Amino acid sequence: MKMRTCITPKGEFCYNVHHPSYQVKNLRQKDNLLSLGELPDGLQIINHANFPDGDLDVSQSSTVYEIPNAFPFRGSTFIDSAWADSRAQDHSLIRITGPRGISMTRVFQSWAQKHRIPFDAVKSFFEDLPAPVLLALATTSTDPQDLVQLAHMACEFSFQKDNNTPVGLRYQLEKGNRPVPVIHDHDLYEAVGNNPSLPDHYKEIMLLRPGVQGPSEVVGDYADNEQETLVFEYLRRNSYIPWGHYASNMSHLKVRYRVADLTLTDMQGLRHLYYQRTFVRMADELVLGISLASMSAENLEALRLQILAALQNEEKRVFLTGSLWGWNFGFDFSPTRYRMHGSHQQIHQQHSMIPDRSAAEENGQAAKNGARTFAAGDMVAEVVEQYYEETGRDFFDDYISCIRSNRRIDGRQGQESLIVYEDDHVLLFVPKAQISQWELQLIPLSRAGNILEADILCRMALDKAMLLALQILECMGAKMVTSIEYSKRFTNLISSQRLVYSFLPRLPWSPGSFSEAQHRFICGHYPEDFAAACRNHLEHVLKTLG
Repeated sequence: MKMRTCITPKGEFCYNVHHPSYQVKNLRQKDNLLSLGELPDGLQIINHANFPDGDLDVSQSSTVYEIPNAFPFRGSTFIDSAWADSRAQDHSLIRITGPRGISMTRVFQSWAQKHRIPFDAVKSFFEDLPAPVLLALATTSTDPQDLVQLAHMACEFSFQKDNNTPVGLRYQLEKGNRPVPVIHDHDLYEAVGNNPSLPDHYKEIMLLRPGVQGPSEVVGDYADNEQETLVFEYLRRNSYIPWGHYASNMSHLKVRYRVADLTLTDMQGLRHLYYQRTFVRMADELVLGISLASMSAENLEALRLQILAALQNEEKRVFLTGSLWGWNFGFDFSPTRYRMHGSHQQIHQQHSMIPDRSAAEENGQAAKNGARTFAAGDMVAEVVEQYYEETGRDFFDDYISCIRSNRRIDGRQGQESLIVYEDDHVLLFVPKAQISQWELQLIPLSRAGNILEADILCRMALDKAMLLALQILECMGAKMVTSIEYSKRFTNLISSQRLVYSFLPRLPWSPGSFSEAQHRFICGHYPEDFAAACRNHLEHVLKTLG
């Protein structure tokens, strides 16, 4: 098959196995022998091994597995057996160890006690710490006392008259009489405010109340009083996404800095706003008369069926033809002032819609070099079409067959299943070729290619499986996870393309390098062992969801 993919019509994954064996001409002109140090008896350790005589024969290197991604545009994954074999023997090694408790206050208290100095005299040392140390402390400290002191250094608060309890930020007027908060160090402010150990009252004041991060309008909400869930939908006017960019944020009433704190109702609320906004915008495109009084899940389902029926009418032309959804979970700030990952720690998701072409082109004013807009799902559509042209078969049918009949990549006895969780509607699994060391994927078992083609039961199953995926990854120590959706264009009614969700943790030992930039992804475990490690946490996560 010309197509570079690990999927085959036989229902078996294909991949390459490399047993490195080669010779190296030694072109070194001279030796640079140096002492590296000494043993306890004084014997010097010299770097003789770095300067061998003669040519080299490399024949004992570990086996390397090269797995083409199911989707060719995602490159290939390389697994070094030397790393993966140890994890195959002990799945508990597939985890990130959590940080120990950190408290600068306790360090200062101990120092003051040791030198018999009043602690209040030492407490001011916080103000003398260099900026990089303050940032490191703001992101890593687990002591609320540290973080409260840093918060007061970063900004100014207003207080209740009778005590020192902060009730809000102090503001000042800028040009045009625009009120802005008094913030002395914006980086320190962001780092402290996003630390889960900061007292919740401070989080609410600094980051969570609507309006504290700017004037973005709240244009939607989801409330479930019984489950104490409230989600706001913000319009993000100033965005690189030019067609209406929305963010669904957990409200200030409930702090959700960890996925473990996110309830199934919370997740359904976040996703409901995505479904609602997309369906309402499509209804506007198709000039469907709808009532906005009640947008329950059942009413959304009725609207979805109306939209699908209207799209069958070839005379109905729509400008917005695709959807965009993503979730950045996790926040970090390095001492060198590199901010990483999400814009804030409070759980939020983003969504938008994508036109087929620019509005100017639709109005007959396009430049001659106008092109189709980009949607990530379009690349999946091309894979599905090319696969059918070469094999005459449905790509996703064969993909699922390969998953169900999977055999261990290393051929040893042990866990073989890639499936982490499955119900009547969805399949959560480890892809054979992971582009993140801990990647998970989610697909519907129906032929839903986008959220318009996913009925209410499928959408509920997707919401639950997404939450399971993120909670499993968090149980294993993941702190930052990017989740993305690959979906079919709404106007592509014939294609067998299905929805694909990819969950991509960012791990501390694989931050990305030239290899990843060339779509060559390096993995330190076999996919079957990662699936087994995930299943080890599944029962606990299901119990927490009830």
